[in-house]
Amino acid sequence: MIPFFRLVLAKWPAGSAPVSVVMITLNEAHNLPRVLNNLLGWASEVFVLDSFSTDSTIDILIDYGVVIRQSAFHSFGSQWNLALSSFAYTQPWTLKLDPDEELTPELKYSLSLAYQEYACTPIAFERQLCFMGKPLPVKQHIIRSWRTGSVSFTNSLVNEQPIVHGPILKVSGNLLHHDSPTLEHWVSKQNLYTTAEAISYLQSTSLSYTPNLFGNNIERRMWFKRVFGSIPFRFFFLFLYLLFFQRSILAGAQGVSWAKLRVFVYFLRELKIQELKMTGLPYLQVSPLSGDPDPRVPLIP
Repeated sequence: MIPFFRLVLAKWPAGSAPVSVVMITLNEAHNLPRVLNNLLGWASEVFVLDSFSTDSTIDILIDYGVVIRQSAFHSFGSQWNLALSSFAYTQPWTLKLDPDEELTPELKYSLSLAYQEYACTPIAFERQLCFMGKPLPVKQHIIRSWRTGSVSFTNSLVNEQPIVHGPILKVSGNLLHHDSPTLEHWVSKQNLYTTAEAISYLQSTSLSYTPNLFGNNIERRMWFKRVFGSIPFRFFFLFLYLLFFQRSILAGAQGVSWAKLRVFVYFLRELKIQELKMTGLPYLQVSPLSGDPDPRVPLIP
């Protein structure tokens, strides 16, 4: 909920959980009040690496007392690794968060317990997709929290993954993913992602983990991406998979619309790969246009 008054905090007030939250941003003013209000009273500190936003992102972060740095965006993997190495984290645990996400009370409680009971282990939980303003019964198993300093990210243009070691602890509760405020925003974002995926596919860097049908969830997902283009009737089977295996059909017309659009995203990615192979001309723009550095925020070269 966006407050009707202007909240100004000289410094982020330490919350109850011994965790440092880290985010990267580019023009996320429409998401930031919700995620920052969600973290108030729980996260002990919040760090944000911004890529020269042109909206009111910096103003909002300053108002909430968030520690901010700026750097040009090159890839998701490199940007997250830079975010992990550019701040003075003081908490024993780190949580990676996107500005369009929100922790449920159950997830906050589960994470707080895990931070107290486990000395060193990566932590995973479920992320639930929200689409067109409503939650879908579509969830993704993700690794988002770890002992501070113990994790880095794959050097991927897009679809970066944390490189973790040892057993993974699964906790209860969902992370709500408010994917986009409008369909126009959603389509624009998917257009950028599919361009990045097409480029990295042809550069042999699109898969952030080694594909393995019999590996973990991430490795199976990478295997599916690698072989998808050779599957007959793949878009029809993908539509059925999204409807019934991921259960989007339980959300009615909203879930069916989401499944259709996800199939279109795969189709668009495949067309862009074909275009790059035929023309040999690279796309020059793989991320939204950013502005100039903000003089109020330290710049990371």
